[in-house]
Amino acid sequence: MDEGGENLLTQNAMKRAQLALALRTPPDLTEARFVAAASNALARTWLAQTGWPERRLWLWGPEGCGKTHLLHVWAQRRGALVLDARTLDWEKAERAPRIAIDHVERVQDERALLHLLNAARERRASLLLAGRVPPARLAIALPDLASRLRAVATVAIAPPEDSLRATLLLRLLAERQLIVSQPVTDWLWRNLPRTGSAILEAVERLDHAGLAHGRPVTRILAQEVLADILAPEEISDEA
Repeated sequence: MDEGGENLLTQNAMKRAQLALALRTPPDLTEARFVAAASNALARTWLAQTGWPERRLWLWGPEGCGKTHLLHVWAQRRGALVLDARTLDWEKAERAPRIAIDHVERVQDERALLHLLNAARERRASLLLAGRVPPARLAIALPDLASRLRAVATVAIAPPEDSLRATLLLRLLAERQLIVSQPVTDWLWRNLPRTGSAILEAVERLDHAGLAHGRPVTRILAQEVLADILAPEEISDEA
């Protein structure tokens, strides 16, 4: 194939990827779509209660365990305002009776978060915070903020069990409309690391690779794009 033909194929692949990205719907973080499991049972129990100490709760666990989904479920139930700590705008929460703040471990403006905590306490607003680690393990520069966060009651979500991981893999593949045969899905299940974050990363990579190649995900394609996170295995025929 000449250079012009290769450039045309590349341009077509880029157009397909851009079109698919433009049409992709955001993840469904509703209660109906949440997968209840033993690993998140304690967190669900806490979120169903209303009598949190000081009306505050810290939800934490590893990436891919369902923190963000649970946070949104609680917010939908309680009519809470959802904020992202990475782009925190405390003024939006001045009048909200219930507030949920995600990604607290990535907070950019510590003073804004401190102001929000103080204002929420004065108004007796309920506050749910979520992050990958408990407050004691956060690297917070402001002493007042660090002390207030460490005083918040915490509940952890455990790493997902096998049944939850299997459901997560199938759901993410379906949400991204990836065409993956059952043998390839089974192979992914057997060879991916046993963490929610590994499944999220794998599906994201497969999605981009499928868009770029314009074809279904095969075992060979999966081995190519997931080589650094899969257990070493000899390349075999496509499934």
